[in-house]
Amino acid sequence: MAEPAGHPCLACGACCASFRVDFAVDELEDQGGCVPDGLAVEVTGATCRMRGTDHSPPRCAALTGTLGQRVTCGIYEWRPSPCREFEAGSPACNTARARHGLPPLPHQVL
Repeated sequence: MAEPAGHPCLACGACCASFRVDFAVDELEDQGGCVPDGLAVEVTGATCRMRGTDHSPPRCAALTGTLGQRVTCGIYEWRPSPCREFEAGSPACNTARARHGLPPLPHQVL
């Protein structure tokens, strides 16, 4: 399911440029999951990480656009579980927004 039009995440992207995104290897396409193999790097035999999220500064390789203005996740439908579980307006969201000079969102903005 795509993000609803006007969703605050479409003008943010701070979470995609603030945190490491680690997930189980079974979420990769070649293991029966949906995350494209080329967008992940192996961390351990059981864990992988979204490309770009271990850089300094971090920025997920699937993120396109300009933070705080207009962004899109290139694999939104196939994103890993940490991305699916991340909540707009949560403390972690607002920490990421603050790192990029963006104002906080109210909790549970949806």
